[in-house]
Amino acid sequence: MIRTLSLITLIAVLAACQTEGVERTTDSSTDSTSEKPQKRVGTDVKDSTSIDLEDEYEVEDEMTLSNGMVIKWFKHGNGAVVKDGDMIELNYNVTLEDGTPVESSKDMGMKSVPFMVGFQMQPSWDHALRELRLGDHVEVFIPYQLARGDKEIKGVMPAKSNNIVKMHVVGLKEPDRVIDGTRVWMFARNDQFTTEFGPNKRIGFHCYISSPSHPLYYDSQKLNNPFNYGYGEPGLVPGLKKALNNAKKADLMLVHVPADQAYGNQGYLDYVKPNEDLFYRIFVIDVKDQTTEN
Repeated sequence: MIRTLSLITLIAVLAACQTEGVERTTDSSTDSTSEKPQKRVGTDVKDSTSIDLEDEYEVEDEMTLSNGMVIKWFKHGNGAVVKDGDMIELNYNVTLEDGTPVESSKDMGMKSVPFMVGFQMQPSWDHALRELRLGDHVEVFIPYQLARGDKEIKGVMPAKSNNIVKMHVVGLKEPDRVIDGTRVWMFARNDQFTTEFGPNKRIGFHCYISSPSHPLYYDSQKLNNPFNYGYGEPGLVPGLKKALNNAKKADLMLVHVPADQAYGNQGYLDYVKPNEDLFYRIFVIDVKDQTTEN
């Protein structure tokens, strides 16, 4: 099946839309969203509840956004409000309105997948997630204009198809390491390879790069133009250089670089506005000794 919303493959970029003028219906006696958010640390933000997204649940609360999206809560979490820059663990299931399956985290053999909020990797999801708390279990109605629009996915999704996305925001996915504010998640490792990138080494890698204003503005794999970088050479932003230290062949890394470790208040051409963070997905092709022939 084509994984149209995959966090690993390329994601269709849709036009962002406003969420102002929200209408909300709720029973104030059971509105747990007004509770003070929990701290964003350790297991405090993890929801250990096992939820089968394909089961039927009673709706506790509902919110309609001005862009036509509708969020229905099956369970309110008591974690912090999701914000831009969060790497969350998300269990999701996407169907058409008639129940036809499109994609789910289960398809990837995972109970939950990492999703970086705020980089328009899937704009409609960003709009919904900003209304949620860690631990929330919801169903989101996405009008076709905010999904694939007039485009179809042959054999999977007709043109002008509204989407139904069921989500369980399991919690924050904490980085494997943090270097001067740059956060690194090791999505996949291959222990077969032991050579680490560092002094006197050269690294080859593919990556896609996103800023909040320009999702996926560069994709080296699509261009068939991998990066080839020797330790200490210019050409990479400081945060990325630090993230690559100790990387090994076949590592798959997700990297969030804060603006002060990227292009700062200068920005970069039309792709990165002043003081914007960057998000990288990196696949390491090779790490080898640095020689004059490299």
